[in-house]
Amino acid sequence: MTTDKKPPMPASATGIGARPRRRTFLDRHGMIERNATLLLILSFLVVSIGGLVQIVPLFYLDNTIEKVEGMRPYTPLELTGRDIYIREGCYVCHSQMIRPMRDEVERYGHYSLAAESMYDHPFQWGSKRTGPDLARVGGRYSDVWHVDHLRDPQSVVPESVMPKYGYLEAKLLEGEYVSDLLRTHAFVGVPYTDEMIAEARRDFAAQADPDSDYDGLLERYGDKVPISNFDGQPGISEADALIAYLQMLGTLVDFSTFTPDASR
Repeated sequence: MTTDKKPPMPASATGIGARPRRRTFLDRHGMIERNATLLLILSFLVVSIGGLVQIVPLFYLDNTIEKVEGMRPYTPLELTGRDIYIREGCYVCHSQMIRPMRDEVERYGHYSLAAESMYDHPFQWGSKRTGPDLARVGGRYSDVWHVDHLRDPQSVVPESVMPKYGYLEAKLLEGEYVSDLLRTHAFVGVPYTDEMIAEARRDFAAQADPDSDYDGLLERYGDKVPISNFDGQPGISEADALIAYLQMLGTLVDFSTFTPDASR
């Protein structure tokens, strides 16, 4: 009589004498997920390291914006006009940012450069276009057209939904605080010199009077400064300041000679 004997099972199958399995990273990660406090601390640590890696190198750079020939700070009259532009909410309906897309470039001109808004505090890129982009509106229309457009927008653009701003002609400006305005912008990094600040009120008046001695204005801000009695009326009005600002937009960079920096 024979008996069939089964071969003995290996120790690894029975678990007797087997070495314990090492815990993997996934096993430990499960422990982290179950502990809300530990998960929060480690998440904060990872985000902090990632933020430092991105931010710290910027402190060792003099400037992150490509320098472009022709760029300058706003003149006192233009800066005053820009403040009026912001006060009246023009940025709500008009952008100042031409994107590098064929349809926008064909309609508005060369795409916007970072340097063109480097002195804007705050920037005027906008987020909606009820009206057209104004990044290159400077010199496109005459001063008379702008005056008519402010008085009665529908008289020059029948389909316009823009309200009337004729009252800007009635508010005259003395420029008594324009030096303080330049000083404030210099505080946040706009390169206004002591001379620009000291001569601000004189330059403010000179830009709106073609018969004035504006040589000093051109020496300080360059020969592309538009000089005109913008609204055609005596005195310097808010309309003068706003039109001076609009007539400057997009005129500083000579794109016939501009070559982008290939390293950026």
